[in-house]
Amino acid sequence: MTATIGASALRTIATERAGLDALHAAIGNGLSAPFAAAVEMIRTASGRVVVTGMGKSGHVGRKIAATMASTGTPAHFVHPAEASHGDLGMVQPDDVVVALSWSGEAAELSAIVAYTRRFRVGLIAITANAESALGREADIALVLPKAQEACPNGLAPTTSTTMQMALGDALAVALLEARGFSRQDFYVYHPGGKLGAQLKTVASIMHQGERLPIVGASAAMADVVEMISAKSFGCAIVIDPDGKLAGVVTDGDLRRKLGGGWGGRLARDVMTANPRRIAPDALAVEALEMVNRMRVTALIVADAQERPVGLVHVHDLLNLGVV
Repeated sequence: MTATIGASALRTIATERAGLDALHAAIGNGLSAPFAAAVEMIRTASGRVVVTGMGKSGHVGRKIAATMASTGTPAHFVHPAEASHGDLGMVQPDDVVVALSWSGEAAELSAIVAYTRRFRVGLIAITANAESALGREADIALVLPKAQEACPNGLAPTTSTTMQMALGDALAVALLEARGFSRQDFYVYHPGGKLGAQLKTVASIMHQGERLPIVGASAAMADVVEMISAKSFGCAIVIDPDGKLAGVVTDGDLRRKLGGGWGGRLARDVMTANPRRIAPDALAVEALEMVNRMRVTALIVADAQERPVGLVHVHDLLNLGVV
């Protein structure tokens, strides 16, 4: 029984992969020109992208709209059946409508398609039938190659919806790249959850000001130990007379280098020179990678002039949810 189920899963994935391979080949042979035209139509539109589709195509359309909206292309989904009952008011003259229908003959799309033709709203079709009603009416038709559904009856949308989803992702990513959408832009739309935590900058979570355990290079070790204890970060940041980062004294340095007593030594005698540091505009996820790779518990944050401006502790990253 397990072997049969496993074989079914492999067959489904292989069938859908064949559909993606066909889509990949199509973009390299004929579909690239209308795809580029679709990207340009959306990129230059002053309005929003209105995605629509019925049934499983509608579910895919919702995801495409959500992906576009989160990557710098304002978009929303309009249900085609609701469009003829007032929701056509959500479609404005400066918008671009992206309509999904594998057959291109979904009757529910007729109202929104007619509306785009009447008011000259840009219409992009994603369909497998160029000669369908949708394919003929569209300003740009993105014609998907024919593919076998993974459903053994050839009925349930499986391969077809996978191909629609992939093409929608390709549109969203191409638009993202065309707009120069950055990681910081991405954070603006994803401030919550794990992803938002990873996209926070070091500057937004670092300890700074009076919280920093800073000592001069000529500080006596008694003062260094007192600073480490007072600030509770397990280290002291050592600066030179110009205020630039000179080194760091950690709990480990105290154990390794002061076994025979302080002996009049100063911070510069015990510190680890040229410690690793991170920039304030680095991402929190980069800080976590450095902490893990270097096996340290805290990172010094230094500005472009090599002045220490903050400190990030591994607990800050874990509490934030950066994992």
